[in-house]
Amino acid sequence: MLASFDLARAQVPDWQTKVRKDCDKSDWASALHTLEQQEALAPEDMDVKAWHARVLAWSGRSVEAEREYLEILKVSQKDPDNWAGLASVYAHEGKRKEALEALDTALRLDSKRADLHAARARILRDVGERREARVEFQRALSLDQVSAEARAGLLSLRVEPKHELRLGNENDFFNFADANQDGWASLTSKWTPHWSTSMSGSFYRRGGVDAGKFVGSVTARLPHNLAVTTGGAIGHDNSVIPKSEAFFDLDRGWKISETNFIRAVETDYAQHWYWYQSARILTLSGAAILYMPREWTLSLAATGARSAFAGTGVEWRPSGTARLGFPLGAWADTRLSGNTFFAAGTEDFARVDQIGRFASQTYGGGLRFQFSPRQDVTFMSSYQKRTQGRTDTYLGFSYGIHF
Repeated sequence: MLASFDLARAQVPDWQTKVRKDCDKSDWASALHTLEQQEALAPEDMDVKAWHARVLAWSGRSVEAEREYLEILKVSQKDPDNWAGLASVYAHEGKRKEALEALDTALRLDSKRADLHAARARILRDVGERREARVEFQRALSLDQVSAEARAGLLSLRVEPKHELRLGNENDFFNFADANQDGWASLTSKWTPHWSTSMSGSFYRRGGVDAGKFVGSVTARLPHNLAVTTGGAIGHDNSVIPKSEAFFDLDRGWKISETNFIRAVETDYAQHWYWYQSARILTLSGAAILYMPREWTLSLAATGARSAFAGTGVEWRPSGTARLGFPLGAWADTRLSGNTFFAAGTEDFARVDQIGRFASQTYGGGLRFQFSPRQDVTFMSSYQKRTQGRTDTYLGFSYGIHF
C-alpha cells in the first residue's frame, strides 16, 4: 500500500503548489480537477480530501464542502484545521451555533492558534456577543502580536456611532431663470439594531421666494435583510414646494457569495405622494443595487410618476437612472470614493420647477471623502438638458458628523 501511495504521489508532482496557484487566480474548476485526479490516485490521503473540502468552500459550494469535512472527521478528528474549515462552512451557511462548537473543538486541540481565536471572535461578533468577541480578538493578538486580523477585529468592535448629523447646501443654475439656493440639515439615529429614525429640515429660495419643509421617517429592520421605512413631510410652501408629502419604502437584500462577481443584491420599492397647491403627484419607484468586488456598485432605478393638475387630466411619465459607484483609494482611516450617473426624464419633485410637461437628460457624479471614522464630506454635480433648450447645472456639498 505504501509503495503504491508513493508511486501515486510521484505521478502528480507538486499538486499542492498547482492548487494554490489556481486558487490565487480563483480558478476553482482547475483546482478541483487537480484535486479529484490526486484523490483518485490516493483515495486515503486526508490532506488531499481536506484541500478538496477547502476549495469547495472557497468556490461557494458550501453544502458539498460541509459533507466533505464531515466525512473527513469520521476518519480523523485530531486536526484542528479540519474543524476550523467546517466552522467556516457553518458560518457561511448561517449555522453560527454549530460553527462555534466546531471552533471550540479546534481550540481544545490547539489553544495556542491565534487564527482560531480570531475566527471564533468573528462569529461571536456576528451573533452580537461583542464583549466575548473582544476577549477572543485580544487573545489572538497576545498570541500573534502582528496579526492584522486581530487588530482589525478589535477596531471593528469600537462603539459604532448611533447618530449622523449632516449639513448640506445645493445650488441650481438655470439658463432660463434665477438660480435656486437650498440648504438643509438632517439627523439620522440608529436607536437599536432594529429601529432607526430620520429627521431633516430644508430651506429653499426660488426667484426671491422662500420656502421650507420638515421631513420625518421611521425605519424598521426585520429578519431576512428586510427593512421598511415610512414617513412624511409638511412644508411652508409659498407655491414653490409641496404642502405635504407621504412615503413608504420596502428594501430587501440578498447575500450571494464573497467569491462571486456579484457579491450581493439589494432591491427597493417605494411610493411617494406629493401634494402641491395646484397639483398632486404620485411616484412609484423600483431599484436594484448590485454589489461587486472591491466596493464597486451598480444601481439601476425606474420611476413612474402620475401627475394630476387642477382642471387637467391625469398623466403618467416614466424616468430612469443608472449609477456606478467605485472606490478611489484608502489610507489608514481615510477613504475616497466616487460615483457617476445618467438619468433620463428624472425629476425629484421637491420644487415646482421639477414637475410639468418636459423631458430631460441628466449627467452627473460625486465624490465622498471620509477623512476620519467620524467625519466625511461629499461633493455632487450634474448637468440637466431639458426640452425647449433649457438647462440646469447643479452643485451640491454636504458635511457629515457621526457620533
